[in-house]
Amino acid sequence: MRVVQFVIPGKGRRVGVVEGDSVADITSASPSLKSVYDVAQAGFEAGKSFEQVLSESLNGADRLPYSELLAGAPGGDASHLISPVAHEDPHRVLVSGTGLTHTGSMKSRDQMHSDDSEQSAEPQSDSAKMFQMGLDGGKPSSGTRGTSPEWFYKGNGTAIKGPGETLELPAFALDGGEEPELAACYMIDPTGAPRRLGFALGNEWSDHETERINYLYLAPSKLRECSVGPELVTDFDFKELQLTCTVRRAGETIYDSGPLFTGEEYMSHTLANCEDHHFKYPQHRAPGDAHVHFFGTSQLSFSTRQWKFEPGDEIEIASEGFSEPLRNTVAAGAPEAGSVIPVTSA
Repeated sequence: MRVVQFVIPGKGRRVGVVEGDSVADITSASPSLKSVYDVAQAGFEAGKSFEQVLSESLNGADRLPYSELLAGAPGGDASHLISPVAHEDPHRVLVSGTGLTHTGSMKSRDQMHSDDSEQSAEPQSDSAKMFQMGLDGGKPSSGTRGTSPEWFYKGNGTAIKGPGETLELPAFALDGGEEPELAACYMIDPTGAPRRLGFALGNEWSDHETERINYLYLAPSKLRECSVGPELVTDFDFKELQLTCTVRRAGETIYDSGPLFTGEEYMSHTLANCEDHHFKYPQHRAPGDAHVHFFGTSQLSFSTRQWKFEPGDEIEIASEGFSEPLRNTVAAGAPEAGSVIPVTSA
């Protein structure tokens, strides 16, 4: 199933299922199901799967043209799509990711963190060493724990942007950086067990210029907004997917990634190993929480481009495995974020 969330002005948030050129408005048939979160919780309570809860409302659902939802501008008067990931409380969404999972990403990160003048048979950076650890132990046999991948924190649900929304370029940032990836959405059920709802296209927006200063700046370079959508695909098998990423400025293409490959066939870690190491921590299994996790990319523009992102740049991530691309426009953040933030006594 291809699941979307959208807003009808005057009626609020809805959840839908894409069927060809139309979207079945699940909320019209089951008014209590206003979001992906509601559908997941209803399934937990009834002992039904996520897809089963959606399927039971398909026949009685109104249909809307998918093209109209795609064309609607966020925040406008027309019905429009939002991110397919949601929670009643956005602060109960943990956004995170694993890096150094693809060969191309290792090359990009190694270029950032190593001294080109150094010559040695051994890996020259911690990035290269970490990637090698994944090659050696990232695909363990079923039921055994393999090598831990790199893990990073991006923020909570307030950082997630949907299709058509802007991605902020903060005043304190040195640059923006597209990261075309797959993102998975999870809910923690009442027993504390993680349940995967599906996968979506994602742009794990970062600041590679800051990261390049020192790899220990990776953590703050990740504290940026990100985008996910437009569809949450429930039955994607994560084996293989081809992506493309383009950046346009004033209608002109300034970056074209060409084919990018993701999924287990192109990764040094299995999906199961990445998930195991994320959810092994008890604080990541709090009942009722949601998680959005990015799985890395095979190529960044940063290592080859001579330009920096500017407000107005349009980023598109597309894949034949998902019927519609994820598009976002870069926007300038609040100017005051570039000034010292005063802290006063309470």
